[in-house]
Amino acid sequence: MTISTLITISNPRSPIAEAYRTLRTNLEFSNLDKSLRTILVTSASAEEGKSTTLANLAVTIAQSGKRVILVDADLRRPTQHQIFGLKNNAGLSDMVRDDAMLAQPPLQETGVQHLKVLTSGQLPPNPAEILGSKRMSEILAALLEHADLLLFDAPPLLAVTDAAVLSSKVDGVLLVVGAGKTKREHAKKAQTQLEKINARILGAVVNNVKAEKGAQYYYAESNQ
Repeated sequence: MTISTLITISNPRSPIAEAYRTLRTNLEFSNLDKSLRTILVTSASAEEGKSTTLANLAVTIAQSGKRVILVDADLRRPTQHQIFGLKNNAGLSDMVRDDAMLAQPPLQETGVQHLKVLTSGQLPPNPAEILGSKRMSEILAALLEHADLLLFDAPPLLAVTDAAVLSSKVDGVLLVVGAGKTKREHAKKAQTQLEKINARILGAVVNNVKAEKGAQYYYAESNQ
């Protein structure tokens, strides 16, 4: 995958790209009482399109003029560097070890104005511990000095605890569900898991929905 495969860049006038802009608008207007500066995107299980969904969402938000940092917090199977065609020599895991990177995060340009990516960096042996640590809170604070919005790509909820741990540190969580792929009980279990830790569920993005106008994504706002 490369940046050219992102539909919001390769075909910005397509119905799918427009669906992403609608998702962006829904997120903006559904949370007027509390500003969202940190959003985590995850899924119930693997291969549901969460990383591509997040990358396209990041592009559309950046295109609206907001400074966005996309953080690849999937420290097990990172993909954002592949999607954007970036190197993964230094990233999130390196900020955990290197104090100098708090002041100068290893952010990479994407070719999209206002959008930068913090890749995963070297894969650590203890991802969940890192994401739940005090150091991670310091990293979030440091990154917010450089952006209006942080978007986090996290592993699937039912596979490992990483996403649940990081959910407690962000303003909201967006759940990606694969239409015709995600089992209903898995989606419900993922929702319940987030509710148990009092995560703020912003809604769900149903991926690969077949619609008359060709839109591929459907957004459902949470009732919370």
